[in-house]
Amino acid sequence: MPNQFDSVSITKKANVYYEGHSISHVIELADGTKKTLGVILPSDKALTFKTHVPERIEIISGKCTVQIGDEPEATIYSSGESFNVPENSKFKIMTNEVIDYVCHLE
Repeated sequence: MPNQFDSVSITKKANVYYEGHSISHVIELADGTKKTLGVILPSDKALTFKTHVPERIEIISGKCTVQIGDEPEATIYSSGESFNVPENSKFKIMTNEVIDYVCHLE
């Protein structure tokens, strides 16, 4: 995986959710591919996000617990790992440290 994205357009306005515990920016690559780059801050409760398209969340740094859709089990993901969320679904994410991530809108 590359360490940077070249030739991108960036949406200046940030997406801020859960009182600032999740902050991201949308980028669009030259081929039209969209991604979000963001951080998730520690929280006392899980943050729930809904998907409209398939998403692959790549953890750049940090460690988090994720529950996808209605799956009964949660899984721990760390730096260098990623997880997939189907379209029209949801996932819950919880962390006690700062998570740096890339969301690939696929």
